[in-house]
Amino acid sequence: MKKITFRAICLFAAIFLCLAQAFARGRQQMASIGDFKLESGKVISDCVIGYRVYGKLNGDKTNAILFPTWYGGTTQSIEFITPWHAIDTTRYCLITVDALGDGVSSSPSNSSKQHGPAFPAFTIRDMVESQHVFVTQNLGITHLAAIMGASLGGIQTFQWAVSYPGFATHIIPIIGSPKPSAYDLMLYSLDARIIEADSAFNHGNYTVNPQIIPAAMLVQMSSLTPSYWVKNMNDQKVAAWLKSLETAKNFDWNNALYQIHAVIGQDISRPFGGSMQEAANHIKAKVLIIVSAQDHLVNPEPAIEFSKLLPAKLVVMDNDKGHLAVSFDDPQMHKAIVDELAEGF
Repeated sequence: MKKITFRAICLFAAIFLCLAQAFARGRQQMASIGDFKLESGKVISDCVIGYRVYGKLNGDKTNAILFPTWYGGTTQSIEFITPWHAIDTTRYCLITVDALGDGVSSSPSNSSKQHGPAFPAFTIRDMVESQHVFVTQNLGITHLAAIMGASLGGIQTFQWAVSYPGFATHIIPIIGSPKPSAYDLMLYSLDARIIEADSAFNHGNYTVNPQIIPAAMLVQMSSLTPSYWVKNMNDQKVAAWLKSLETAKNFDWNNALYQIHAVIGQDISRPFGGSMQEAANHIKAKVLIIVSAQDHLVNPEPAIEFSKLLPAKLVVMDNDKGHLAVSFDDPQMHKAIVDELAEGF
């Protein structure tokens, strides 16, 4: 009898754990924002925005935190970095949002009317504008407690700060940049040219997503530091890594190219005559900037220099994981975000 009772308790505990984990994960949802006009004047037909929700909106809808996706990432990917370890979803409503071109929101890969290279080019400002339309019109939110994102999500966060300066109480760009450094532009342009020159890519007119191994190699190598690779790889591991790239499932290359071009063209100071000081003067939110000192994918210098133009808090992560140095479980980053959000909304 005792064995049966013990097994029953274990079974109940396992079921409860599974249910708790399922509840913690947000369900993929889609919102239609209609035909969406871009900065260029072109239009994304029947534009849709993907999102997931963790926690509940309060009565006046002022406790939401918006978290846009990174390059090649989706809102499902964000679950793997567990942002709720630093964001209290019993107090805040975390809304992760799929950026244009990520393969979930409207993208070259999933548009039936404007498929592949027929999809109109978009900018980081377009990404932000589409999210603003979604948040205000579809969710009825007129003020956000915070906006934060990592990498491309951090780049979007910087743009949010100047596009809608009073819309969020806190702005927290993580390993993002107000504009690409010269080194970044060289790296991203190389990545774009590798994709565009690939014969299987065929100018975006492919039916099966090709394996563009050099482009995948470039991004993976740049995500970590040379010292990390030297410490953690050997001849055999390099051979295995190269072999794995031959069968790896890659981000759709049209989507990748569109997002790369959006980053290459990004500069939050452009509406202010190229003055970063004027852009900084435009920001009304409280700002916490988190960078990685050894980042080889998004150079930290533009964000560090921009922090000096603001009354901003700056956190510099410094380890050989480079672009992947940030973690919501890292004590330094965790404390910085928790302390920032503790100031309220």
